[in-house]
Amino acid sequence: MATATVNYSSNTAITLDLSSLAQSTTFVAGRESTEVDNTTNKYMDAIVYALGVTGSSSAATAGQGINVYVWGADTSLGTTAIDTLDGTDSAETIALPTLQALRLGASAYTTVTTASQVYFFQPFSVAALFGGVLPKFWGLFVSTSLAGGLAASMSAKFSYVGVKYDVA
Repeated sequence: MATATVNYSSNTAITLDLSSLAQSTTFVAGRESTEVDNTTNKYMDAIVYALGVTGSSSAATAGQGINVYVWGADTSLGTTAIDTLDGTDSAETIALPTLQALRLGASAYTTVTTASQVYFFQPFSVAALFGGVLPKFWGLFVSTSLAGGLAASMSAKFSYVGVKYDVA
């Protein structure tokens, strides 16, 4: 009888610099990550992790927060963009219908009016957002409604661990 075991990759940084990301009350302005190419490693899933993301020194209003969206594609966004998302770490403003088509991976909202608050996100499965199958290419789009946006030093906050299954 065959035995299946889970095989996790090492932690891989997602290139996404959120430093001084400005407020977008509708979440259409934000920052996209550099795309992750799964055509080489062929992971079954990717678990995304985030270190604490800090709001600016301006006090946030209760109910404001940070959303982490995930996009998936069959081809590189360098070949076929999704709206203004082109697969490179950059500031983008996308159309509201495009935002609604992206998958919401994680959110963190404030319940208190605190300046420089640190927000934490639960790890999430990318494949689970796409019917259990990890797309060939995927990436993140992060937007915040926090008054004052995010703090100045917010790079290297996101990473992922690839998941494969070994059968012996």
